[in-house]
Parts: sequence; C-alpha cells; structure tokens
Amino acid sequence: MKAVVYEKPFSVAVRDVDDPRIQHPNDVLVRVTSTAICGSDLHMYEGRTAAESGIVFGHENLGIVEEIGSGVTSLSKGDRVVMPFNVACGFCKNCLAGKTGFCLTVNPGFAGGAYGYVAMGPYTGGQAELLRVPFADFNCLKLPPGEQFETDFVLLADIFPTGYHGCELAQVSPGESVAVFGAGPVGLMAAYSALLRGASKVFSVDRVPERLAKAEQIGAIPIDFTQGDPATQIKEHTRGEGTDKGVDAVGYQAQAHDASHEEPAVVLNTLVETVRPTGMLGVPGLYVPSDPGGPDEHAKHGQLLVSIGRMFEKGQRMGTGQCNVKQYNRQLRDLIIAGRAKPSFVVSHELPLEDAPRAYEKFDQRIEGYTKVVLHPGHALAA
Repeated sequence: MKAVVYEKPFSVAVRDVDDPRIQHPNDVLVRVTSTAICGSDLHMYEGRTAAESGIVFGHENLGIVEEIGSGVTSLSKGDRVVMPFNVACGFCKNCLAGKTGFCLTVNPGFAGGAYGYVAMGPYTGGQAELLRVPFADFNCLKLPPGEQFETDFVLLADIFPTGYHGCELAQVSPGESVAVFGAGPVGLMAAYSALLRGASKVFSVDRVPERLAKAEQIGAIPIDFTQGDPATQIKEHTRGEGTDKGVDAVGYQAQAHDASHEEPAVVLNTLVETVRPTGMLGVPGLYVPSDPGGPDEHAKHGQLLVSIGRMFEKGQRMGTGQCNVKQYNRQLRDLIIAGRAKPSFVVSHELPLEDAPRAYEKFDQRIEGYTKVVLHPGHALAA
C-alpha cells in the first residue's frame, strides 16, 4: 500500500510499504478514506522527537472496515468507522476508569498508545491506504454509512475531542469567561467547545491573522499577542479581573510574545496571570519529557520554569494530559449528526495522499492558509 513515511527532519515521502494484516482475533483492517495531518505530527516532522526514518505517520483516521478478525463481535465488513488516536485495550485499570489515553496494556512500560507516533507503541499510522485497528470492538466508533459529514467525523479521532478535553480539564461551565491560548486546530476546537459548553466570553490568543480571523468567525474575541501582553489585553475586556478559566492549546513550542524565539513556558506563565484567583487551567497542549530542539538544557529535558509560586498565591488549579478520546467522541458524533456542531470549519485543504509532502511543508510554515489538512487516500472525496 501507499503511505506517508518520515525520512528525515522536514522531509516525508509517499512510499509503497507492506500492507497491514490481521494479527489478533480482535483486529480489523480499515480502508482509510480520510486521515488528517495534526500539529503533533509536525513535532516529529521537524525532528523534535526521537522518531526514526521509516515511521508511517497518521493518528487521525476514518474509513471502511474491510477485513475482520475471528473474535470481532460488534463490527461488520463495510461499516464506516472512526478511531480515537489513542490505541486502548478497554480492560486495564485506566481504561475501565475511562482514561483510555493512558492504557496500561497496549504499550508495555508506558501509559498510552497511539497510531503512527514515536514511543507510542508498534502501531502503524493511518496516513496510508489501509490501517490495522487492534481491540477493534473497543476502538472503532461506528458512523452513519455514506459520505456525509466526512470532514467533521474525521476530526473525532483527535482534535475535536482534544479541544473539548481542554475545556473539561478546566471545568468550563455556562456563563464563564475563557482564555484559549493557540488558535491552531486544537485551539480553535477548544474555543468552539467552550462556546458549545455555554461560555459567555471566549478569548483566542495567537499571532497568525488567518487563525485569529477564523476564531472571530465562530464568536471568539481575537487577541494578537504580538500587539502587547495578552494577559493585559484580556484584562481590559474583563474589568481587570481576568478570565474564569484558561486553556493551553499550544504546548512546548510556544513563541515569546515578540514571536522572535521559542519560550516553552510562556503560555503556562501567561495563563497564570490571565486567569483570575481560584480559576482553573486546562492543558491539552503537548509537553514532552525530552525535546532535542529545546532552547536550553532544561527545556531539552522537559524541565520548564513555571511560576508555581504565583499559581499557588492565586489558588489556581491545573489539569493536564492527553485526551481520553472515548470519553467524548460518541457524544460529539451525535452533536454533529444533529447539526449542533460542525467542527470541519477548521479544515482548510482536502488533498489526495500523494500531496502529503507539499501539505506538510506548507502546514509547518503556516503559509497559504494551511490550517488543517485532510488527506483522502485513493483520491476518495479529494477536492
């Protein structure tokens, strides 16, 4: 099959690789119709992880069940399904508690597994024509047949639930004000989710004009951090109090306020200043224990200088960690079907699989309006 393969920093290629096969009775093979490029993929693409040449990318995957293992009971050939980026067993202590992002079974020695991501287990990515799905009864979410909502449904694999998870970590409630740092795909989904949850004011902080414009279109208040300290700007909109809640949808590659260099802890520290005393912070943005491209030795080892004293002084609380997609994907699917949510507003480009190298380059450079790319292997639905 054809797949998107990592070659070296800033280089991917579409190559022929071995087809996946059924390895366990509860496996299925899915013919991929849509697979998205994620901002997390860019960490590997840029050489900011330990990813080695040859890894097949892709953890946001949707398609049609093509082959079924003998132990699968709830799926049939021809079912349309979307898979959480988390590979999970469904029966370990964490899965039983709903913490499927931290499965203790699928990646021995590590809490959590994922498709096509370094250190997240032996699971080939889905930026390819076929995908093996383990523990398929648990991991596949059935979708209505056909092609309707295709670009909405593929976002159920990661960014829509992850944005929602940021709001859940911060316990966003109706009527509250929320500051979301980052207006990339996850940040936009967090802002959108805050509005779905009834927030009265949502501030979207970024520096890319297209992203800020998109945030404004959905009802958020855009804040350009290059135009002044974002905490100060937001306090001007909140009578000096700050927001009730805050979401970090940026992570460890955060930019300094003058956008001249990386400053890994700047979003966390600015959120501490932005959110009012006793408020809450949700941090779905990615932080890593090892960053070869970190700006200093501490950052290279995941050690950041965070204003814990100021946070303690303000009595704030923080929730962190990757999204447990299965906690949210069924309900969010039903919001899409009911017409209450349309997350595909973030999708800027739909392309055939062979255009992946160009798409990675432009998405990484934040040029030509590349904000969220959906690839369609086999040219299915390609625009």
